Amino acid sequence: MFKWSKSEPRPPSSETMFGWFKSEPSPPPPETLNEEWRKIPWGHKERDLQYVEDYQPHHKDLDQLRILLYGPTGSGKSSFINSVESVLRGRITAQALSDATFGNSFTRKYKTYKIQKGEPGTFYRFAFTDIMGLEQTDRGVGVEDIKVAMMGNIGDGYNFNPVSTISKDDRRYNDNPTLNDKAHVLVCVVSASKVDILSDETVKKMRDVRLGASDMDKEIPQLAILTNIDEACPEVKRDLRNVYMSKSLMKKMEKLSTSLGIPLNCIFPVKNYHSEIDTDDDIDTLILSALRRMIDFGEDFVNNL
Repeated sequence: MFKWSKSEPRPPSSETMFGWFKSEPSPPPPETLNEEWRKIPWGHKERDLQYVEDYQPHHKDLDQLRILLYGPTGSGKSSFINSVESVLRGRITAQALSDATFGNSFTRKYKTYKIQKGEPGTFYRFAFTDIMGLEQTDRGVGVEDIKVAMMGNIGDGYNFNPVSTISKDDRRYNDNPTLNDKAHVLVCVVSASKVDILSDETVKKMRDVRLGASDMDKEIPQLAILTNIDEACPEVKRDLRNVYMSKSLMKKMEKLSTSLGIPLNCIFPVKNYHSEIDTDDDIDTLILSALRRMIDFGEDFVNNL
């Protein structure tokens, strides 16, 4: 049998001789867009920070704008409150207790959180109200309780009962709510890592809350924030500034918009402070962007009463 010498070139393969070329696998599509689909002022957080610092309600009867947070268990409501306070105070804080295990709802009571501004006893002119998380079982907060909370009929310290709505005989029931007791902005908080696995029952509960807000005499403005964006997209985890270039996050925001009926321009992705021990300008920028819109929407609502 004839053998080819190592010094001689080897004959072309059968693939080459007969035109059978092995095609290289196509590269995967890029995970990010070429440019941001929503502009964000990276590196200039001072503008929004100053806006929040200067905010004063124009309505004479309003002391503080009340922002009511709701959403599924483990969505990061309490962590968002802590993150806002961290941004405004320039250091990591933990006023609102949260559960890092993301199990059942850690928040059990109706509680209002004010953020200290300057010296003790002075506060920013907005406050957050945190409530028990929604669950697909009967263990979470009831939709009717959220509706009652929006109207200002629940007082601080009320311990939510998953199987029954607050009674008018309860000592925490507020018979005569003032403008300060009522919610002025309703914010749905959802984890980006859970958007695709929300149960139909949980989505229905969130939509029922939205409908309840729409059915009130004056419709409360509604927004949504998407938390844990760094855990939901590797490109965002690598660089937070990819948030509005991430294709996967854009799809999650679009899905949330379709599921709940919240316009896309009312949904804001954020990263809560979690493992950090110091604040970060890019994290602050996203949080302030969302916070400023909450203040704007609430101020417009109150001024139209």
